[in-house]
Amino acid sequence: MIDRGPHPIEPWQLRETELPLDKLAQAESLFALSNGHIGLRGNLDEGEPYAIPGTYLNSFYEQRPLPYAEAGYGYPESGQTLVDVTNGKLIRLLVDDSPLDVRYGELHSHERCLDFRTGILNREVDWTSPAGKRIKLRTRRLVSLTQRAVAAIEYVVEAVDQPVRFVVQSELVANETQPTLSKDPRVSAVLENPLVAVSQDSDDEEVVLVHKTRFSNQLMAAGMTHVVECPARTEVDVDVREDWGRTTVVCELAPGQSIRILKFLAYGWSSLRSETAVTDQVSAALVGAKFSGWDGLVEQQRAFLDDFWDAADVEVEGNPELQQAVRFALFHVLQSGARAERRAIPSKGLTGAGYDGHTFWDTEGFVLPTLTYTMPDAAGDALRWRHTTLRMAKERAEVLGLRGAAFPWRTIRGQECSSYWPAGTAAFHINADIAAAVSRYHIATGDDEFIKDCGLELLVETARLWMSLGHHDRHGKWHLPGVTGPDEYSAVADDNVFTNLMAARNLRTAATLVARFPDDARRLGADTEEEASWRDAAAAVYIPYDEELGVHPQSEGFTDYALWDFEGSREKYPLLLHAPYFELYRRQVVKQADLTLAMYWCGDEFTAEQKARNVDYYERITVRDSSLSACVQAVTAAEVGHLDLAYDYAYEAALIDLLDLHHNSGDGLHMASLAGAWTALVAGFGGLREREAGLYFDPALPIGLNRLKFNVRWHGVRLTVQISQDQATYSVHDGPDASITVFHAGEKLKVTAGKPVTRPVLPRKPLLDRPTQPVGREPLSALGNSTSTRHPRH
Repeated sequence: MIDRGPHPIEPWQLRETELPLDKLAQAESLFALSNGHIGLRGNLDEGEPYAIPGTYLNSFYEQRPLPYAEAGYGYPESGQTLVDVTNGKLIRLLVDDSPLDVRYGELHSHERCLDFRTGILNREVDWTSPAGKRIKLRTRRLVSLTQRAVAAIEYVVEAVDQPVRFVVQSELVANETQPTLSKDPRVSAVLENPLVAVSQDSDDEEVVLVHKTRFSNQLMAAGMTHVVECPARTEVDVDVREDWGRTTVVCELAPGQSIRILKFLAYGWSSLRSETAVTDQVSAALVGAKFSGWDGLVEQQRAFLDDFWDAADVEVEGNPELQQAVRFALFHVLQSGARAERRAIPSKGLTGAGYDGHTFWDTEGFVLPTLTYTMPDAAGDALRWRHTTLRMAKERAEVLGLRGAAFPWRTIRGQECSSYWPAGTAAFHINADIAAAVSRYHIATGDDEFIKDCGLELLVETARLWMSLGHHDRHGKWHLPGVTGPDEYSAVADDNVFTNLMAARNLRTAATLVARFPDDARRLGADTEEEASWRDAAAAVYIPYDEELGVHPQSEGFTDYALWDFEGSREKYPLLLHAPYFELYRRQVVKQADLTLAMYWCGDEFTAEQKARNVDYYERITVRDSSLSACVQAVTAAEVGHLDLAYDYAYEAALIDLLDLHHNSGDGLHMASLAGAWTALVAGFGGLREREAGLYFDPALPIGLNRLKFNVRWHGVRLTVQISQDQATYSVHDGPDASITVFHAGEKLKVTAGKPVTRPVLPRKPLLDRPTQPVGREPLSALGNSTSTRHPRH
């Protein structure tokens, strides 16, 4: 088994029983707090030692040039990088004249605990200074889920066995030094001093620092205020400079006495509002936080999370490690979007600046399905953010000589930021992924106003893009040449199956809703003739199929490529760091689920035998160098009857960051894989598929899982599904009149409040034997085989 380090397995919390200094970066990500607007990495209160300091505001970025050895028409000219903004977490402590630093003196104990039910990061330290003064420190930190601009820290330090003079320095610090991490392209660019001081303000109650970015012209303010409780006399001093503000509290305590400091933080930013407006917003948030008080913020946080877990919890019986991991995953997915409120959900959330803090198709493809069924308002907000970027997507399409909207492969604000055309602009499937998320949200919520406000326009403009990208051949088949699918080890290919099927689905959905909302369609210039052209293209879409092998090639001709030398690559993963893309593009090697993802999202387009044969074929050449793969492979493996393999993949998806399986969790958590852990369990073992007629389930559990229980929100009703090895029970819990129609293994059921419905779980026998994977790329074993070395290195 992989060593879990100092993290015991506990169902509702992540606890660190000691402080491994060589794993600080991972711990800073694991213990990050966020509400979708503010993100605080899990740095130590005293600031040092650290791996990557990080305080983030959603979508607050700086522009930087994108250099090209050879530029070309249509290449993006500038990139965007998430900025490490003013750090308000810092509370430095001097014990007499010795600064608290765990690398010096004697550290008797150090424990941190992230509680998923309270949303609070707790820390306890027992330390003796180099001068022999022993102290105990207890801190609690939260980022408010109810007061969007607010974070707070409770800081309590006690003199243990000798009189001690404490000097507590609570700080706001801008332009912290950032370490140079590596040349790995997945790591963010380092910006030196990105913030320019605008103004500073302070009084006896609060400190506010205002800064702006040099090139993106964004303005931000950070403020702090304090409440001090101490049994002895205290002196308080406030000092403010351009890039820092400091409140210093001095006291002398006898053994057993302690000082308690409550630190309230507030953040705000804007690219449009004035300095006065942003500063006033921060000051108002500080007053509101102080009015609520620490206990009030804690109570609000617990109530918010009680409501979330009531509708989102997943219970896993039979694997305590997976139980902890899926709750950890759901907690961080919640944090990524709870209060984003029409901002992007980055691929790392706000836990780190990996990938420069960019948003990819991960959001619509992996994060939003989970949020749609657990916290639909957050999913709707994320889609409304996409709509705010529609103008830029239409401009991008025009530059490319296309109609409609071409949404960016990677972005913060909405402009394309990928400087690599084959794996960026050519990955047009992101437009269909957005359309699928719109359709899923509408089907799950019945929110027609969303469709009228923005959903229909997203569908129409993405449909127009596909019509200008595709063409009918002389036989009437509709093709999409020269596109890149989800697999980033293939690029600019003809008729990628996933892209073709998703584009056809986009066209059909747009046509259906244009017909359903004719007045809104006319406002967008969509008429019956255009609607008919969409239906015609979708009906004629070309789907490659290799008759000789009995499988679908990932794209036209893919199964004729030479196989990759997997034996020679066993110590060279991820391949992107050891092989030229040119070689990857011309071989049969798959970075991440592509054709497999098509079978999950467009399952009705494949027969059961085709799914079985495709899974068997692609398992053997998929190396999972992407965190987006394991959860999808879990779903498809479960569907074709390889429940043990699906179990392994679900385990891997959930544990990706807790075990640092890709060795880059220090740059931020993998939100898509964490959301995918929910998908692997609910869509994999629960068999969830959404249809216009209702929710479809075809459940089956692997050996090793005794019970799976989860909740799904559907049209305002909370459905609870409980699955054992031999039966599944469906129930609703939203008032005496609540009811829902579901399908169990094809059987239509009506479930009403107080009347659970139970049906047998049908046996699932695979058509083919369990497939093998490339050497060294077998999934992590969910059953914890201690002799197994089956885990990916990156």
